[in-house]
Amino acid sequence: MSKIQIKKSGITDIEADAIVNAANSGLWAGTGVCGAIFDAAGHNELQRACQEIGHCDVGSAVITPGFKSKAKFIIHAVGPIWNGGNNKEAELLFGAYYRSLELAEENKCGSIVFPLISAGVFGYPVDKAWKVAFDACENFIEDHPTYEIEIIFAVLDIGIMKIGCDILGK
Repeated sequence: MSKIQIKKSGITDIEADAIVNAANSGLWAGTGVCGAIFDAAGHNELQRACQEIGHCDVGSAVITPGFKSKAKFIIHAVGPIWNGGNNKEAELLFGAYYRSLELAEENKCGSIVFPLISAGVFGYPVDKAWKVAFDACENFIEDHPTYEIEIIFAVLDIGIMKIGCDILGK
């Protein structure tokens, strides 16, 4: 049975088949979660793989090998920049999570670790970001009843983690 959980951890510290990079549409190395993933995987190798792909639309995701990271795969999910909530942000964020889970299934992953996509430098309000994340994961689980996957959210900030735990518990 698939399950969703939140762990207080850095995303690159958790053993999983896939980790999700909160990516930009150009798939360039960045800071924060993105920078940590590039560092763990081996910056040059991951950058080359991303350059070969070239682009990912907002609301979607692409996959690369995990290289030197603990994960077999790195899924690069591009969430929206928050712009007030009336510009399809929720729909696009939902799509980034859902497509990530589809890629995990296509690549036979039994576990996936997500950051809270778009809630950092992209400015998505934390409570709203959690709700969309959980909705996307729960919808995916309902749509794929025979596929079992452990879904983990890696969070370092205790306040962000508490908000997520409260929403997940409802």
